[in-house]
Amino acid sequence: MTFGSSFSRRRLLGGLLSGAGAAALASRPLYAQDAMGHTEPCAAAITGAIKPLATPRRLTIAWNENSVCTIAVPVAKEKGFFARHNIEVDYVNFGGATDQLLEALATGKADGAPGMALRWLKPLQQGFDVKLVAGLHAGCLYLMTTHDSAIRSLTDLKGKTVGVTDMGGPDRNFFSIRLKEVGVDPETDVSWRAFPPDLLPLALQRGEVQAISDADPVSWMQKKQFNLRDIDSNMTGTWAHTACCVIGLRGSLVRDEPDVARAVTRAIMDAGAWLACNPDEAGRIFQPFAPKVPAKDLAEMIRIQGHHHQTLAGSFRDEIVRYAEALKGIGVFRPSLDTTRYAARVTQDLFAS
Repeated sequence: MTFGSSFSRRRLLGGLLSGAGAAALASRPLYAQDAMGHTEPCAAAITGAIKPLATPRRLTIAWNENSVCTIAVPVAKEKGFFARHNIEVDYVNFGGATDQLLEALATGKADGAPGMALRWLKPLQQGFDVKLVAGLHAGCLYLMTTHDSAIRSLTDLKGKTVGVTDMGGPDRNFFSIRLKEVGVDPETDVSWRAFPPDLLPLALQRGEVQAISDADPVSWMQKKQFNLRDIDSNMTGTWAHTACCVIGLRGSLVRDEPDVARAVTRAIMDAGAWLACNPDEAGRIFQPFAPKVPAKDLAEMIRIQGHHHQTLAGSFRDEIVRYAEALKGIGVFRPSLDTTRYAARVTQDLFAS
């Protein structure tokens, strides 16, 4: 696994932790293996220590509590990562339109949120006062079919129909990108149909679609219940080393209170690194938000997702450029978009020395 800047996972342990941070790091494994067999450090991709805020600061974090890929948010509160930085957090469960979430951030109704890059990048083109500050983790999207289907690869989807939950969702965008990469036109060679999440497997069984896509924890449980298998995911190939979920902060917080912005980002990323090395306990922490999913299944999802992959600064900006270029290729962004300039506008390096 390689990264594009000095803020990479390979150099994490060069950063020094002090006080409670050092004690917490000493109390958990220094290294763990991810699902692909890579040995990774159990520390966030931020070098150096960050002093706790001088006075307590209350922040509002918006998140989708139905999505296990945002698990770093409840873990940060449960395991004291926010408290370590003198931050008190109120949660807002937000499962609505991305435009509304970004507006909530831009107008100060919320201070920060985790979210999928492929859900945020197009709406951010509208100029919301929101800054993407870090890549939180890689991988949580699946493209699935029945176990006995003749479809074995993306090229087999030519002339077929794929079921999705949202015609503009991150899974639709990502697998359109992947189809384009293997020479299948996602607009003319493949049809797309939208269904509620719980009806996707039924549409597959009835033959209304030949493949379905979604994210954890829904996809994981559907695979188990309906004996489905993966055709593709963003946990394989080069995309497995690209942030799937990002951290966004309101622009005014970044500009006016940079110490607070750094502290809350550090807390969430520390939580992400911790849960990558403690998936069983993390699964138990998240289980109340997914009461129908056993904690052991949540732990397995966490192991497979790329929670060891975190990016900042140039590495993170490069990932946003890559996404923007790929979105140009499938018609989401106009061909003339300067993706380097776009990425520079929507991202912010909080930890520049």
